[in-house]
Amino acid sequence: MIKKVFPILAISMFTSILGIGIIVPFLSLYATEMEATGIWLGMIFTGYGLASSIVSPIAGRLSDRRGRKQFLAIGLLTYSIVSVSFIWIVNPYQLALARLIQGAAGGMVFPIAMACIGDISPEGEEGKWMGYSTAAFFSGFGFGPLMGGVLTEHFGMDVAFASMAGLNMLAFLLITFFFPEIKQRKTSTDTSLSFREMSTSGIIKGIFSLRFTQAMGRGSFMVFLPIFAGIILGLKTTFIGALISVHVFSMCLLSPIAGHIADRYDRRALVVLSSFMYLIPMALIPLARNFWLLFLVCALQGIGSSISMTASQALIVEEGRKFGMGSTMSLPMLAMGLGMVVGPLASGGLYDFFVSTDPAFYFAAGVGLLGAGLFVWFTR
Repeated sequence: MIKKVFPILAISMFTSILGIGIIVPFLSLYATEMEATGIWLGMIFTGYGLASSIVSPIAGRLSDRRGRKQFLAIGLLTYSIVSVSFIWIVNPYQLALARLIQGAAGGMVFPIAMACIGDISPEGEEGKWMGYSTAAFFSGFGFGPLMGGVLTEHFGMDVAFASMAGLNMLAFLLITFFFPEIKQRKTSTDTSLSFREMSTSGIIKGIFSLRFTQAMGRGSFMVFLPIFAGIILGLKTTFIGALISVHVFSMCLLSPIAGHIADRYDRRALVVLSSFMYLIPMALIPLARNFWLLFLVCALQGIGSSISMTASQALIVEEGRKFGMGSTMSLPMLAMGLGMVVGPLASGGLYDFFVSTDPAFYFAAGVGLLGAGLFVWFTR
């Protein structure tokens, strides 16, 4: 079953995330051209995380009861339609609103796509298929910034926005016409359990804490790396896109290997060790004063992310078999959404106060360290 379904879902998610990746790394530069303050830079990224954090648990629970396909289709169609509106946006407030709606659409797509994989992953191979799905889904985000950098530099942002809309529409058509409804795996407990009862799991609490703090840091990274590279170091958008791409590519290329490792070794230990592999390069970003040093730092971050993401997703699949895959997969997405709310706002405030991007990266590393500690505590 998984070998027949996985390619369709992988191509659809790759296409969608390719479209998203085209513009996300350049939103902060786009917003600064509209004279957005640091707080509004944070708000533009916060809107996405806020809406996603609200919608993903609801959509995940409903998908456990009514099926996955309809939520995937609605989310992708909404994302495509809203993407077109970016062409006519003229101020930071409109940009924040558009990102809010896109976040709601994303909350119906990505946790449910991961739940589909969890539904059909054979026992004992959770790491393997989570690794494959991470590589397939997020490689689109690797190609996206590189493609977006070239499009923006040579054709302008409007072409990048139109490309985002077209690619998400293609993903919608693939899901609508070629993706079958997945028969969900029966759980060992009552799927009507509340999220409060589900949160008694130490694994769920630990991963929730880790994903929340990592998202705070990743949100700060996505907002301020383009500003640091573009304004302070004077790099062109093509090179900025390459930095984001190497971060994601290194994560995606190693994810299948990380998946096999997660099926053979202690997943908890892998999550902790790889978290430090991500945090240390984050703190070193302000010291990287040229493209190649930034390139190396971003690659090292991707390696740490690949192991952390795959091992933690495999742990979540195990818990999903107890509580319902859609509901359980939505909780890390909720954590990431909340982190994307808090992180960019906090780092935006630091940017306004210190008039420097450096505190944003130190903040990201610090909260990530806190999250790793909480993960160890809850899963002890």
